[in-house]
Amino acid sequence: MKLLTGLVFCSLVLGVHSWFSFIGEAFGGARDMWRAYTDMREANYINADKYFHARGNYDAAQRGPGGAWAAKVIREDD
Repeated sequence: MKLLTGLVFCSLVLGVHSWFSFIGEAFGGARDMWRAYTDMREANYINADKYFHARGNYDAAQRGPGGAWAAKVIREDD
């Protein structure tokens, strides 16, 4: 019974750790998207928005599943 309780506790700890990791990746991905947006505004080139959106999506997705989720939520629907 102690073994079962230990296994359940460990799985809960690992589950909470993975959620914290996902949330951290999501915030980092949102920061990547924001940085690409501010770079786009600063560059002020006509029709350069697709490049900056793609760069932001790529940078966010490289962070992991949380970053990819943030990029999917933030990106514009074409």
